Amino acid sequence: MAADSEPESEVFEITDFTTASEWERFISKVEEVLNDWKLIGNSLGKPLEKGIFTSGAWEEKSDEISFADFKFSVTHHYLVQDSADKEGKDEVLEDVIPQSMQDLLCMNNDFPPRAHCLVRWYGLREFVVIAPAANHDAVLSESKCNLLLSSVSIALGNTGCQVPLFVQIHHKWRRMYVGECQGHGVRTDFEMVHLRKVPNQYTHLSGLLDIFKSKIGCPLTPLPPVSIAIRFTYVLQDWQQYFWPQQPPDIDALVGGEVGGLEFGKLPFGACEDPISELHLATTWPHLTEGIIVDNDVYSDLDPIQAPHWSVRVRKADNPQCLLGDFVTEFFKICRRKESTDEILGRSTFEEEGREIADITHALSKLTEPAPVPIHKLSVSNMVHTAKKKIRKHRGVEESPLNNDVLNTILLFLFPDAASEKPLDGSSSTDSNNPLSESEEYNLYNQFKSAPSDSLTYKLALCLCMINFYHGGLKGVAHLWQEFVLEMRFRWENNFLIPGLTSGPPDLRCCLLHQKLQMLNCCIERKKARDEGRKTNTSEIYPGDTGKAGDQLGPDNLKDMDKEKGEIGKSWDSWSDSEEEFFECLSDTEELKGNGQESGKKGGPKEVASLKPEGRLHQHGKLTLLHNGEPLYIPVTQEPAPMTEDLLEEQSEVLAKLGTSAEGAHLRARMQSACLLSDMESFKAANPGCFLEDFVRWYSPRDYIEEEVVDEKGNMVLKGELSARMKIPSNMWVEAWETAKPIPARRQRRLFDDTREAEKVLHYLAVQKPADLARHLLPCVIHAAVLKVKEEENLENISSVKKIIKQIITHSSKVLHFPNPEDKKLEEIIHQITNVEAIIARARSLKAKFGTEKCEQEEEKEDLERFVSCLLEQPEVLVVGAGRGHAGKIIHKLFVNAQRLTESSDEAAAVAPPEEELKRMGSPEERRHNSVSDFPPPAGRELILRTTVPRPAPYSRALPQRMYSVLTKEDFRLAGAFSSDTTFF
Repeated sequence: MAADSEPESEVFEITDFTTASEWERFISKVEEVLNDWKLIGNSLGKPLEKGIFTSGAWEEKSDEISFADFKFSVTHHYLVQDSADKEGKDEVLEDVIPQSMQDLLCMNNDFPPRAHCLVRWYGLREFVVIAPAANHDAVLSESKCNLLLSSVSIALGNTGCQVPLFVQIHHKWRRMYVGECQGHGVRTDFEMVHLRKVPNQYTHLSGLLDIFKSKIGCPLTPLPPVSIAIRFTYVLQDWQQYFWPQQPPDIDALVGGEVGGLEFGKLPFGACEDPISELHLATTWPHLTEGIIVDNDVYSDLDPIQAPHWSVRVRKADNPQCLLGDFVTEFFKICRRKESTDEILGRSTFEEEGREIADITHALSKLTEPAPVPIHKLSVSNMVHTAKKKIRKHRGVEESPLNNDVLNTILLFLFPDAASEKPLDGSSSTDSNNPLSESEEYNLYNQFKSAPSDSLTYKLALCLCMINFYHGGLKGVAHLWQEFVLEMRFRWENNFLIPGLTSGPPDLRCCLLHQKLQMLNCCIERKKARDEGRKTNTSEIYPGDTGKAGDQLGPDNLKDMDKEKGEIGKSWDSWSDSEEEFFECLSDTEELKGNGQESGKKGGPKEVASLKPEGRLHQHGKLTLLHNGEPLYIPVTQEPAPMTEDLLEEQSEVLAKLGTSAEGAHLRARMQSACLLSDMESFKAANPGCFLEDFVRWYSPRDYIEEEVVDEKGNMVLKGELSARMKIPSNMWVEAWETAKPIPARRQRRLFDDTREAEKVLHYLAVQKPADLARHLLPCVIHAAVLKVKEEENLENISSVKKIIKQIITHSSKVLHFPNPEDKKLEEIIHQITNVEAIIARARSLKAKFGTEKCEQEEEKEDLERFVSCLLEQPEVLVVGAGRGHAGKIIHKLFVNAQRLTESSDEAAAVAPPEEELKRMGSPEERRHNSVSDFPPPAGRELILRTTVPRPAPYSRALPQRMYSVLTKEDFRLAGAFSSDTTFF
């Protein structure tokens, strides 16, 4: 057995040399990716148009492959071209060199302003890059570089792919690539040199030509001419200070209380620093031939003024500080604070003054005193400073976060009626004839859920924004808010309407804080009307209500009112703020006992002569009562209670919680029919002897169906009856009608208890933290910022900005309509607004520097404005007429001024305006003899050398050769593409 086992053990030691190595697997993976992307064969596209590398769309596809455990990413970069042009050209052509080799000689897209570095260096429209997948990985050793390059070469040969394939070597920041492109019998090698220090002989054209020629190694003695393209880039950094037009706001004037550089209610705008940091001028000689031009270490013909092409790009300052953006951002930061107003300011200043008064008789006299509270005259002294008096009792004046003058200015801005010495006449609402009210700008508050731009809420938001930025930050905000709440309390107690709010119920399209202030105004209106009614005893109308169908009394009613004065006086005097006591007079109830309810039942009308009609607004034009033919009178009714958003939500929650049971449904119906019952009672009081049918005909005409029928005598008559839903057993309307008593609106229990609602609003305002307040008012601030940006954009008229503003409005209206928008989304909106501000600031900076306003000729002015707008929107702009054009002369002047500043010791030259400089410069010939050069040394020198020569033998095919060179202060790079004929080699 032992002898048998020995041969078996030898079988396992056989090495299988057919197993694929890691290198072979890597090559097959590269081939697989090239096949998947269909990069096989030679598909020729149309010739490249001028500027297509910048204007066209570039796309890329990526995949991951690995060499053993080292991961590489493979990326295919390509210019998207019309597929129609490629049709019919996909067949492999034997004698045509690959597309990329032809692109090496194309001169239409030299020095593209924005492109992948390989596109700039080699002019390729399509290529594949293999690079280490992780940013920190790098292929450093020479053997690994060669291994990868040989892998690429084998993969290209095996697949027949004619797209150049590059391998990224060394650290990523060095942007070092080596690569290869293969065609039928031809090959191009892409090589690169990257140095920190430049050998002196390679800083000029003649030295670079020597490298190029030696690298080609052409065997022909008269070498074909080399085509040259040169670009020198000059950087202008020293923008003179007077070219920046932004005026900083006069903060000292504001602190002094004057409305100075920046008024309250207006937002600042513009960048605090020049948003354009550098101007780059590229002077290009696109088509030169060797021998035409001299450029060596002794002398150069390359004068930028004489360059046939000038193009300019501007470098924008990174995140320039913008006033409007900072304003809104700082205000947004308050949203994240947790402190309450009391914590910020110290002791609570909302303590009632009454606590300090020990004598309780003052409180009792207030309860027993029948006369209404006297209305004081509104004046600056007793109104604007009321809140301050309360604060001073608890806190020293010197501790107040807000300066008195600033506070007075703000309060007078918010409450302009405080400056008048006479009491308000009730016209507190904003002007309804406002010409803006229909405009798109004015209606932005609907989309943003903010507040109208002429409202108190909007003004308050802007004032808090300014206080936060300039006057005391968070403490200042808390102080102003406290003053504001005390002002609201003062106005409620003294029946002074709040200015800057539209009359009527709360507008649910606005922010909740605005709704609350409108609600408080509703309460003040009701209370004021009630107090005035009690005082004069001349009005029967429920205060503040206009009724269902008009707001004026008919002539008949005026007579009735005189008769009833005594009774009305009695009932008005009995009014009180308590809902419990509101209201039935003894004499009235006795009168109602006999005939109040029976009149409404179906048993036929009883004697109703003893029941006086009450609370009539005016006679209905057409309708009469069905049973006695009396004219139907429209009653004075109570207005339904105004509701804010949060109250509506609460009510809907309560109704939803009642459930679907019969009892719950009944209770829900009762709650919802409070207004209906009130109107029925008013109708019964105004129309003694009426029936439910009469009420329905006025209140809900659709529920009373009339049709023509033939009566006993054969005449066509109208016969009416209640609709099907009104005849349902235990119908809510029938139940309500049966329980309704004939009580006029003025004696009914109030649907809207203004006292309770006002106290709820005041409490709500008092407990708001600065963070809550900022959340409420942020939509108003964003609204104001958008309006400011629109206003500033209209002055500049930049088309791209118009589009961005539309996007901001759309984005904001989506975000701000939610009750609690996410911070991230709000930050995005603020960031977009800041971006627009920066663009407008850049436009202004460029207009100032190029002096568009100083142009006397209209045509020149238009050209310059077009040039400036292109600079903002395009990566690089061609200067029409190069150095001899209007824009070119201005750029030249800017460089000359900068050179004078840096090289001349004469201080006057530094201060002299550009017009004087131009006069002093004289003619170009004079300037040449001047010691100061017009331009600084170029910051970047780029050269492209091209030719077509046979390599490696004289009888080989003539193929394209190209070398790109760039020289800057930091580094020197040579990128060469050298083609050779491989048919016999």
